[in-house]
Amino acid sequence: MRGRKQWIPVLAAALLLVGCGALWGPEKFEKTALYFDTVIQITFYARENGAELMERCMQICEEAQETFSRTDAGSELYAVNHRSADRVEVSEELAELVALGLEYYELSGGKFDITVAPLSDLWDFQSEDARVPDQADIAAALAKVDAGKVHVEGNTLVFDDPDTMLDLGALAKGFAADRIGECLRQGGVTSGLINLGGNVLTIGARPDGKKWRIGVQKPFAAHGETVTAVEAEDQSVVSSGVYERFFEQDGTIYHHILDPDTGYPVENEIDGVTIRCGSSLQGDALSTVCLAVGVERAREILEEVPGAEAVFVTEDGELICTDESMRQ
Repeated sequence: MRGRKQWIPVLAAALLLVGCGALWGPEKFEKTALYFDTVIQITFYARENGAELMERCMQICEEAQETFSRTDAGSELYAVNHRSADRVEVSEELAELVALGLEYYELSGGKFDITVAPLSDLWDFQSEDARVPDQADIAAALAKVDAGKVHVEGNTLVFDDPDTMLDLGALAKGFAADRIGECLRQGGVTSGLINLGGNVLTIGARPDGKKWRIGVQKPFAAHGETVTAVEAEDQSVVSSGVYERFFEQDGTIYHHILDPDTGYPVENEIDGVTIRCGSSLQGDALSTVCLAVGVERAREILEEVPGAEAVFVTEDGELICTDESMRQ
């Protein structure tokens, strides 16, 4: 791990809305809530059905938590992880997300692994007393991590190992954001912004006709400081960063993006990745994949995904953009 000056942990969203300017048109509906262990904010412009649409947005978030939460004892995923058989019938939504996770597992060469739960539990980055685990404990947890032991057959999940546990935290917010966007568009909304804690989905342009501008947070900096701004219209802008959850021990920063090959945080000189693309779920997966594999391999992956662009923030503050329009 690399050494750093001691930082105060920052749990702020990776993306910040900047430069909105004056807005007009239909009535503005806005709500802030706590879902997915983060603060979310949904803003859109609608007429008489606005309150009903907002209620449905909150319901979508609630349903996503009830399906994908790994820690909620009442969730579907919790039941899967505490199964008593190697074949489990699940909802279409859960099967869809697991199948997508396995696709990105293959695409990333195993660096994006939805079975990393035992390692995440061991490191426990959300604890105030987080410490580097013992090597023996890391080795024991690693033995339970292998997405190649999970298979999807229709709406049935098949597990080769009873110790395998799923963690869909890198995909759940993107899934929910896309569902919310679909709901609002069907409800007649043509301008809105969904911010699920660093996962931003834009609906149309701003009411004044200009594109939304999303600020990319400067890693480890105070809330509000940005390194660039990304314009978006009917697109998603999603960030992943080593600064989201971390702790410092003996002058070294340990972050929550874990390498399933080593059991330790990934080391590739990248502090943050922001993806702009058409789907929030796709952006969720790509931002984590690109952060895990490093700039060179990430560029190759992005070339295979039409419409996806990225800006990387290196540990020395350099911006690497696949599209220069993302450097503003």
